[in-house]
Amino acid sequence: MTPKDRLILALDVDDHDTAIELIRKFHGDVEIFKVGLALFTTAGPRIIREIHLMGKKVFLDLKFHDIPNTVSQAAIAATRLGVFMFNVHTLGGFEMMSSVAKTVSALALKENISRPRIVGVTVLTSIDQQRLKDEMGVELRMGAFVKHLASLAKRAGLDGVVASAEDAGEIKARFGKDFIVVSPGIRPSWTSIDDQKRIMTPRQAIRSGVDYIVVGRPVLSHPDPQGALRRIIDEIADA
Repeated sequence: MTPKDRLILALDVDDHDTAIELIRKFHGDVEIFKVGLALFTTAGPRIIREIHLMGKKVFLDLKFHDIPNTVSQAAIAATRLGVFMFNVHTLGGFEMMSSVAKTVSALALKENISRPRIVGVTVLTSIDQQRLKDEMGVELRMGAFVKHLASLAKRAGLDGVVASAEDAGEIKARFGKDFIVVSPGIRPSWTSIDDQKRIMTPRQAIRSGVDYIVVGRPVLSHPDPQGALRRIIDEIADA
């Protein structure tokens, strides 16, 4: 993959027109755009179709988490939209993830359409060890818990996980280089960490084994967004 192929720009805005403006602005430097909860809630499937018409890919970041049948139906809709990748919560359990993987594969074969990559969200990068224990009641160490969830995702037939770059090395070592790791919480050394707790720079993340890094605020909130984006791409290339 080229450095640009490894970068996912998060369209962390809540209206259609602003999102389209951002896509046009970064069209030359970004191949994959993330559509998350806020944008999808206001703009819906229309924004995905328009991104595709502009020749770009979509990472649909809705973190599906429900009973197996409900999530499988949502996965069917995402697959028919033609997204490049979407995610589910690993905490939905093995049965839910397995149902999604099987349903999507069967649909893609039956309708002769591309099968999107399916990745499982492990632990949000806004959660640290203390919160994991005190608020979620998980006694395992963060790394051990993430690997447990990644193991469930792997056995269920998912293509990879969404995890902190801190955990990427161990995930790759245990589950193989083809098991995708997508990492948010990426913060260049020259930006603020915002509400993230477990972070790495783009260079550190790629060197740790991350396949795709997700960047939003460090670019969109920067005084020179395009300059910031290119610095990040340069860091990826250097790694």
